Amino acid sequence: QVQLVESGGGLVQPGGSLRLSCAASGIRFSIDGMGWYRQAPGKQRELVARMRSGDSTNYADSVKGRFTISRDNAKNTVYLQMNNLKLEDTAVYYCNVHTRWPALDYWGQGTQVTVSS
Repeated sequence: QVQLVESGGGLVQPGGSLRLSCAASGIRFSIDGMGWYRQAPGKQRELVARMRSGDSTNYADSVKGRFTISRDNAKNTVYLQMNNLKLEDTAVYYCNVHTRWPALDYWGQGTQVTVSS
């Protein structure tokens, strides 16, 4: 059974920091990429950061310089360090795992991040 267990969300003031974690288990196929997406109320889900095999990374322009994605391949765990959080970072954050062959996407249940003064 595939499980993506997320943790680390919460309420933080603007300028604060949070660290999200996502531990994947039960995935039979080789993992190509692990990453984070987010969805704010009334908006579409968007890519926040992604790390592919070989450690190449992609970030949304809105988080560059503030967020850092990292990955522990031995533990099938991906992290998202979020610094200098802004009001507009408020959203549900979803962990994503992508396998290359077959091409499959797995999703976590989502963790709420709320930035508010």
